[in-house]
Amino acid sequence: MSQTFHYPRVLTIAGSDSSGGAGIQADLKTFSALGCYGMTAITALTAQNTLGVSGIHGVPPAFLKAQLAAVLDDIGVDAVKIGMLHAPEVVEVVAWAIDTYRLERVVLDPVMVATSGDRLIEEATVSALVRELFPRATVVTPNLDEAGLLLGRPVRDESELEGACADLLALGARAVLLKGGHLGGDLLTDVLALADAPAAYWQHLTGPRIASRNVHGTGCTLSSAIAAHLALGHPLDEAVQAAHGYIRGAIEAGAGVRTGGGHGPLNHGHAPVPMRLLG
Repeated sequence: MSQTFHYPRVLTIAGSDSSGGAGIQADLKTFSALGCYGMTAITALTAQNTLGVSGIHGVPPAFLKAQLAAVLDDIGVDAVKIGMLHAPEVVEVVAWAIDTYRLERVVLDPVMVATSGDRLIEEATVSALVRELFPRATVVTPNLDEAGLLLGRPVRDESELEGACADLLALGARAVLLKGGHLGGDLLTDVLALADAPAAYWQHLTGPRIASRNVHGTGCTLSSAIAAHLALGHPLDEAVQAAHGYIRGAIEAGAGVRTGGGHGPLNHGHAPVPMRLLG
């Protein structure tokens, strides 16, 4: 019998960004650039551009469930990225899919605040997100604004990153990648914290700040790059490192380009690789 191959399959469960820089559009570009086959289950439509979000139209939970079942019953997945979930009922549908289809390698990007500062999530959804999805996710990837909303306090300094990670793990997460990009300074540090490892073994990823106004969709892109590398078979720490390299390249390649009047997109296609095959 001949061997059967398939593409590395990555599903994004997230909102649509009409400007193309974030949400499922950024996820699909990232999956393709990293040699994976991308699929979508859309949670919400947004009217937005580089200047901000002007409207959000949520997809009914029953139709989100139908999208998930259609993809998972037929094609299956090797990794999942979860983005904007705007209501508790939507969170519950995603938890149902993870359990029903025994989904592994799940990256949860708790999208709550857009790059422009617009709030994207209902208050009641935060507790549902923590309760239902933190324990089910392989890694949770909040930025500092999102960590502040989750913890009920701001994270203002690099010295507070590890403490914030510990408190996020205490909410039930198995691993946390806390992104420090909103702090000042010329060096940026993200911390990868694992619930089953002492803080001395946590990974600090530090690099120079890249001067660019084009940072729309950085969180979506990073989380989808992690999911892609997990789908390719990399362990979490290696997937995070590889995703960091990809997003830094995407920011650098897009820094000099003008798209719109506000925060423009990254250059997702700066170093594409062919679609890969898994045996």
